[in-house]
Amino acid sequence: MANNLPHLRILPTNALVAHEWHDDSRAKPLIDRLRASGVLRNPPVVTPFDDGTNRHMVLDGANRSSAFAQMGLPHILAQVIKEEDPGLELKKWNHVLWNWDPKALVESIRKLPDISFREIDPGIKRPQSEWPTKTLVWLQLPDDSAYIARYENKDLRARANQLARIAHTYTDKAHLDRTTAQRISELNGQYDNLTAVVVYPPFKVHQVLELCEAGILLPPGVTRFLISPRALRVNYPLDELAADKSLSDKNIALDRWVSERVARKGVRYYAESTVLYDE
Repeated sequence: MANNLPHLRILPTNALVAHEWHDDSRAKPLIDRLRASGVLRNPPVVTPFDDGTNRHMVLDGANRSSAFAQMGLPHILAQVIKEEDPGLELKKWNHVLWNWDPKALVESIRKLPDISFREIDPGIKRPQSEWPTKTLVWLQLPDDSAYIARYENKDLRARANQLARIAHTYTDKAHLDRTTAQRISELNGQYDNLTAVVVYPPFKVHQVLELCEAGILLPPGVTRFLISPRALRVNYPLDELAADKSLSDKNIALDRWVSERVARKGVRYYAESTVLYDE
């Protein structure tokens, strides 16, 4: 079983880099829970940059890495997965917006320079894998009208900056949630005062890494990283992470800790998809 276990490492907290906008104030409740429990329950998942800096991009767990930084903890336990690992897959989220005037959203995007924004036939159905490169987002309003935003420049970094400008038009005005829905009809009855569903383009892992390495952050809740296997309920002691020891010594202690848990059958590996009901 040991060969199937997730790769756990202790890393410098300041070596973890978020790939999307992050509100550090969201870490406050987590900090309280961490201090109360004294353990890191679920380690963040990271992947290394290929630049020799030992920095790692956070795939999942931005709140946890932010909480550790705010607590002044020098090291953090993380699950490390390589970009080419077959257990790493990148899906995507879209945004559902509510409690803001749909017309105000349309006008805000329409005013953005360099972006072509026009109404389209809402009945058009095209897989996102076949989206033209120039397409930034498309959105649908509660009256079933649909719009598309396009940008002529095909450069990845330039396009990511344009996506950020679009997201900035609504992130501080509308309530926002992640969704897999692409049609407003899929959300009827789930939200009051619907504003729109904003459908984002898919990305590749290497593209997100390139943007993150360049300091370009994606809008929040757009990427959806799937990791298999996923390390959960590790419950690693915060005292070990805060201890005045070298990083090398801490990783030696981590390996010993994992080996001891495996030996006494304290680790369970699920090869199949698993649904937990005690979160």
